[in-house]
Amino acid sequence: MSWFDKLAETFLEDNRYMWMVEGLGNTLLITIGALAIGVVIGTLIAVAKYFSEDNKKLRLLNWVCDVYTTVIRGIPMTVLLLLFFFVIFASARDGIPVAIAAFGINSGAYMAELIRSGINAVDKGQMEAARSLGLSRGQAMVKIIMPQAVKYILPAIGNELIALLKETSVAGYVAVVDITKAATNIRNKTYDAVNPIILLALVYLVMVVALTRLLAILERRLRKSDGK
Repeated sequence: MSWFDKLAETFLEDNRYMWMVEGLGNTLLITIGALAIGVVIGTLIAVAKYFSEDNKKLRLLNWVCDVYTTVIRGIPMTVLLLLFFFVIFASARDGIPVAIAAFGINSGAYMAELIRSGINAVDKGQMEAARSLGLSRGQAMVKIIMPQAVKYILPAIGNELIALLKETSVAGYVAVVDITKAATNIRNKTYDAVNPIILLALVYLVMVVALTRLLAILERRLRKSDGK
């Protein structure tokens, strides 16, 4: 049997290629959902820590944020995923929402530092100027600080998206048929240990290269908007 015949038998028989297509869809769904959760959590923590720097009343909130980031970043992603599926959401029948929540909460701990660094990159005089114009600290954050911080954090968020995309390859541990699990199922079904894994690697490579190119375009446009 030639290599092409083996390839056709592996993926075309019983429409097994559709397993990869469906797995890719689940991978993208988990990645995008987790990124959205991570951005929201990261923004809330970054803003909370920013305001707590000069406010003693918010020390407890700052402590809670520190505990969250320390605990989440200290637990391996695979262990956190298993903890969510078998302990916290033990009654869940669908692993995809659980995976989105687990990856999102994990991403939030890293996003918090990225977003906080972006906020800190904005000149502190911007906040003082906004306050002198009668804006509250919250209004100044929303209308003045965050729009400028976005330019600093967008490339970093893009890099986090790429890392998150690759991290989702462990989602199969909790009964999620992502693209990695689909490739494993095809390998087990056909006893072909080469072609499914090679295709899997190529799919991830194409996605990462495409995202990297898009990020490069975005960074160039941001530099032009700054007049650099």
